[in-house]
Amino acid sequence: EKFQYWRGYQVKGRLVPDDALPAAERIITKEELEKNDGTGDTPEGYATAPIYLAAQGKVFDVSFGGVTFYGEGGSYNRFAGKDASRALAKMSFDPEDTINTDTSDLTEKEKKVLNDWVKTFEEKKLYPCIGRMPH
Repeated sequence: EKFQYWRGYQVKGRLVPDDALPAAERIITKEELEKNDGTGDTPEGYATAPIYLAAQGKVFDVSFGGVTFYGEGGSYNRFAGKDASRALAKMSFDPEDTINTDTSDLTEKEKKVLNDWVKTFEEKKLYPCIGRMPH
């Protein structure tokens, strides 16, 4: 109350409890992934529009702490709303690597890089996994 009423700070959002997030087992279509690129409407209780990023079949909502990286003007914005598995594994900003999402030809080193990215999303950045891509 002190910040909102006495100092006049605007409320930008509220903490979203884990049980209010979509289930990690939910299947997310390519169309839904692409729609959630940070440019849509801001859901009730969120501080910003969702930014989904898929990697290794998992879909993360990187808007939880990653807006400066994945939002408009961010250095990784090109991955917003995309399956970035191939691009992350190859450490590539080539747009073709977000169009071609096939990872079957990755080298062992590239597979390790991709695993490291996913581990970072899950353990360091704590981006919620909000679904899976269909096989």
